[in-house]
Amino acid sequence: MERRYNHGLESSEICERKQEMGKIILTGDRPTGRLHIGHYVGSLRRRVELQNGGDYDEINIMIADAQALTDNADNPEKVRRNIINVALDYLSAGIDPEKTTILIQSQIPELTELTFYYANLVTVARLQRNPTVKSELGMRGFGGSIPVGFFTYPISQAADITAFKATTVPAGEDQEPMIEQTREIVRSFNHTYNCEVLVEPEILLPENQASMRLPGTDGKEKMSKSLGNCIYLSEEPDDIKKKVMSMFTDPDHLRIEDPGKIEGNTVFTYLDAFVKPEHFEEFLPDYANLDELKDHYRRGGLGDVKVKKFLNSVLQTTLEPIRNRRREYEKNIDYVYEVLRKGSEKAEETAANTLHEVKEAMKINYFDDKELILQQQKEFDEAAKEREALEARKARSRAAAKKA
Repeated sequence: MERRYNHGLESSEICERKQEMGKIILTGDRPTGRLHIGHYVGSLRRRVELQNGGDYDEINIMIADAQALTDNADNPEKVRRNIINVALDYLSAGIDPEKTTILIQSQIPELTELTFYYANLVTVARLQRNPTVKSELGMRGFGGSIPVGFFTYPISQAADITAFKATTVPAGEDQEPMIEQTREIVRSFNHTYNCEVLVEPEILLPENQASMRLPGTDGKEKMSKSLGNCIYLSEEPDDIKKKVMSMFTDPDHLRIEDPGKIEGNTVFTYLDAFVKPEHFEEFLPDYANLDELKDHYRRGGLGDVKVKKFLNSVLQTTLEPIRNRRREYEKNIDYVYEVLRKGSEKAEETAANTLHEVKEAMKINYFDDKELILQQQKEFDEAAKEREALEARKARSRAAAKKA
């Protein structure tokens, strides 16, 4: 890719002025498999709303293949093949490449260089305290063989966010420690180099509490591809029904007449995340809203099968148009890759400009720093004159000594 920089700013201006920034979003996903409904309610659905809302000047969505390789280095084909799956899920869910830039992380080399510089501002102890890192390390069972790339992921994520000067990062609550670490790096960099080049981002959490971290169909805390407890956006209707009907509910709700618990009941958690008023009109007209359904379940007299059938209808209605759009995009994979190429080229230009400003602030932009070159030339010229003057004095002294 051709690299283009904005050389309009002098080095002194970069560190003295407060940059006028628009509202910019950066978010993304690891391409380790198809996206599931946890991704959808956690951030993807909100991304589409933000994209179409018109409140943001720029929206960037990253397919984080480089990060995925930190724990899949021995299986790059898994990452390579799933880039297209994630891109297809984005497009089928409603992400519009005319409004949103979709990019591939590894195609932006500036991110690696920014990560390298930021690593000097973060201690090993700080990385070890990161709750998200500790949780992910435990889940993957690395033991004493932790890949350095995975361990330092908070730093590379900071590079991703700051390269685009993102002001907002839509993400689940599990990402809050990562965003806080990014803010720390931003503050450290701007303080160390006495500038305001980098921008502190804010996290944008899902509005619906149930959407913050959708549990797996087995009732486990996290829905995960690796745990096999998820429903994919592209899931076939029969598979959706099968998974819903086998979902975890209240283990003490053995008979229809028994009172049931809503708290910790995965079926109701999913309804909280997906149900709309029109779903009751269409599929369950005996109830006006979800609160009435919950009250009946708590009192007793409402069976799990009936509630699961309702949830299945809700999910089928939600996922059918997404699945159908995906099948249309699957007919034109060339187009999908062209979207990724153009988005990556645009993103690379943005990241290159940020890296240029970072290197100016650090004063390692040697070839562009004309003032440095002139200053050093002047210093060497003055040193040469002093040497010449010294040699002249020595010559006169020697001549005077001979005459004496």
